[in-house]
Amino acid sequence: MATATLPAQTRSNLASASVWIPAYSLWRRELVRFYRQKARVVGVIASPLLFWVVLGSGFANSFRHAGPGAAATADQGISAHYLGYFYPGAIVMIVLFTAIFSMMSLIQDRNEGFLLSVLAAPIRRSAIVLGKVLGGATLAAIQGWVFLVFAPLAGVHTSFAGILYSMAVIVLASFSLTALGFAIAWPMDSTQAFHAVINIILIPLWLLSGSMFPASGASGWLRWIMLANPLTYTVDALRNGLFPAQPTDFSAAVNLIVSLGFCAVAFAASWAIVNRRTNKPAA
Repeated sequence: MATATLPAQTRSNLASASVWIPAYSLWRRELVRFYRQKARVVGVIASPLLFWVVLGSGFANSFRHAGPGAAATADQGISAHYLGYFYPGAIVMIVLFTAIFSMMSLIQDRNEGFLLSVLAAPIRRSAIVLGKVLGGATLAAIQGWVFLVFAPLAGVHTSFAGILYSMAVIVLASFSLTALGFAIAWPMDSTQAFHAVINIILIPLWLLSGSMFPASGASGWLRWIMLANPLTYTVDALRNGLFPAQPTDFSAAVNLIVSLGFCAVAFAASWAIVNRRTNKPAA
């Protein structure tokens, strides 16, 4: 029986299955492949933890942020305060690293021929985007949640609702950064080129997100760049949840709206790039 002669409900179910079943398969493949690589699991956690402890301790004495709880006259107090200030940025760093490594596998899949076989299969390209992005975002969110174990060391004293809010923000950050990484990796066939673009786009995106220093203390032009950076609002949203007693640059509502918008734009860009058709003239 031809598809056109099937009832509308049946055609709708078939269309849905052609998206969700392949997407689930790709999502599961990402998780299995990641956790089979033990060194990669350890590296994703260890690198941001090392950055957090070393940079937090090293920059503490030069960091003067006149916010509540800052102890500018006591070295130990300054160190503890900066470790707390840097903690949300360290969580976003974990998410960023996981998203980068997950989307690097997209280039590997293309070079090994796996992606070609997926593209030749009778499935929608949106299923490829959804499966790969959800897989990378799931891994990034899990790693970010695991890092919340170190919250007491950062002086985090929040409620259970604050922890749940922070976990939700981590999910948004994971999805948006993974989708952005997908959009960057899709047109590429070289991991070296991907690394070059990452160093130009994603790493500065994190550095200028208020993770290491507040936008209020930056110079005029740099502050405007930080305010235009959507990741700034994600980091600030984490501070809303982890440090509810401290004032932040933006309200929780503004931070969530911008973070949700970032997710939508990043995923739309990934979907548009995958479904783009290039019309080459015949030879």
